[in-house]
Amino acid sequence: MALRQKRHTKRHPHRAPAVLSELREGEHGVLERIELAEDDVQRMMELGFIPGTRIVVGRCAPGGDPRVYRVDGSEIALRRETASRLRLRSGSNGKD
Repeated sequence: MALRQKRHTKRHPHRAPAVLSELREGEHGVLERIELAEDDVQRMMELGFIPGTRIVVGRCAPGGDPRVYRVDGSEIALRRETASRLRLRSGSNGKD
């Protein structure tokens, strides 16, 4: 009898990603809010991460962190820890 290995995924297949870090390459979402310190929120907004903006997930480093995100015509690399603090609108995600 062969044993099957269970494949682990980070998100539930029937639940839309709630944070930016849960999206996969090529997927997109609309930013709802940023849950960081006020100084960090200001810097993220200067980079184009403004609530209501569409963000597309690009490629990532070989180890998976950081990952490139396309926002308002720019490509910006964010660490997973930072991307996990960017909340997405419910039902706003999809594939390009």
